[in-house]
Amino acid sequence: MMTTNNLVIFDTTMRDGEQSPGASMSRDEKVRIGKTLERLGVDVMEAGFAIASKGDFEAVRAVASVVKESTVCSLARAHDKDIEAAAEALEPAARKRIHTFIATSPIHMKYKLKMEPDQVVEQAVAAVKKARQYCDDVEFSAEDAGRSDPDFLCRIFEAVIAAGAGTINIPDTVGYALPHEFGALVGDVMARTANSDRAIFSVHCHNDLGLAVANSLAAVQQGARQVECTINGLGERAGNASLEEIVMAMRVRKDLMALDTRIDTTQIVPASRLVSSITGFAVQPNKAIVGANAFAHEAGIHQDGVLKHRETYEIMAAEDVGWSANRMVLGKHSGRAAFKSRLEELGIEPGDDNDFGDAFVRFKALADKKHDIFDEDLVALVSGNESMDGAAMFTLTNLNVTSQLGTNPNAAVSLDVQGEGVDSSAQGDGPVDAVFKAIEKIAQSGCEQKLYNVNAITSGTESQGEVTVRLERAGRIVNGVGADTDIVVASAKAYLHALNQMMRPQLRQHPQASGV
Repeated sequence: MMTTNNLVIFDTTMRDGEQSPGASMSRDEKVRIGKTLERLGVDVMEAGFAIASKGDFEAVRAVASVVKESTVCSLARAHDKDIEAAAEALEPAARKRIHTFIATSPIHMKYKLKMEPDQVVEQAVAAVKKARQYCDDVEFSAEDAGRSDPDFLCRIFEAVIAAGAGTINIPDTVGYALPHEFGALVGDVMARTANSDRAIFSVHCHNDLGLAVANSLAAVQQGARQVECTINGLGERAGNASLEEIVMAMRVRKDLMALDTRIDTTQIVPASRLVSSITGFAVQPNKAIVGANAFAHEAGIHQDGVLKHRETYEIMAAEDVGWSANRMVLGKHSGRAAFKSRLEELGIEPGDDNDFGDAFVRFKALADKKHDIFDEDLVALVSGNESMDGAAMFTLTNLNVTSQLGTNPNAAVSLDVQGEGVDSSAQGDGPVDAVFKAIEKIAQSGCEQKLYNVNAITSGTESQGEVTVRLERAGRIVNGVGADTDIVVASAKAYLHALNQMMRPQLRQHPQASGV
């Protein structure tokens, strides 16, 4: 049991964050994120929903196999099969938690569960007892607690604590609450639950009204000692409470909330960039803490003040959250050992000898084009690499684009399609459009393009461009990522990366659509 002077940081980027449409993560990508979260110092990481699919089960198990310092958690509904799947997936974990939940609001109990309150309490207690058969660390969540009857919450929480739940989570599932009422709800329930001193109370707030962080902090002031959050505030609909904002608010305002966390704040920006790269969800420039403009000063008055004394306009130092950590460590003369060591430090598994050899060749090719290689470049180097994430159906072998003022650009594309060379050409409204049309002549995927996004990975004209392409077909959404100093080549790589993911068997569904 953590002391009341500690705030437990529960990261659900790999579970609730992954429920953002298009943010699905592969097993290997979850392993990379898990290692990054471990370096960041999160207390608990929710690796997935083991029962949802074979892919989710394998991802939870893979994360549980490699993470040693943080607790690895799997979500499970209050069903025996869910809990058994979670327990099996978590078997390799050094520290494990089963997180079981059931809805408690009148609208959910009546229309979704079609259960009476007594039945809900009985099922919640049975689920906690079942989970305790497999591990000592069990969390119980009352789904839609923000719209639940406080008296009923006290009743069900007292029952599940008596059954063995060590953490009680009060979610604002639909992002409906305002800070003063949510804080009051948490304080009231904690005060009126007879055995509340035997559990840590937690909150899980959604951002539908833009209040997830405010609601979480209001709950902490009322006694909550665990906050469930995600990197970059990722999550379904409008997202979840942002880990970086929660942590830095606690650090900057220690005068009001004198609680400690285990978070190494210098790892915040690297974690943010990794999650953004993997999911294809770009961080908006004015995003607090991790946005590109978070520490930028345009106004002359602000610039003058910061130059004279930083604290005139900055409440925290950029270095404290990791902006200074992204230094150049490699170049064209760096060897294989240095390259491999840096990948491992970034939480990137180079794979077997063949995979690592391919990655090193790409690194050397990039170093010939770009003198300074930054951490962000290395993350981009592997983000869309098919050898890191299974075999590719389509591989780019050649690309020639001609573009002239007053004429439609033309793209000639050569692909390796499962060992066979295929050529195609097309015209488009622009060079990228022409490339995509040429690729589609070969693939005939039937996909609809939902997103095309370009970001400069680092500064300078020789910076790599990182492109994200989101495709949809028959309700399935995938992201492709490609990086290159040539933005048209990066676009082709991203499109092919998305196509290759679309062509693979679908191993994962979002839990809401799983039907299990």
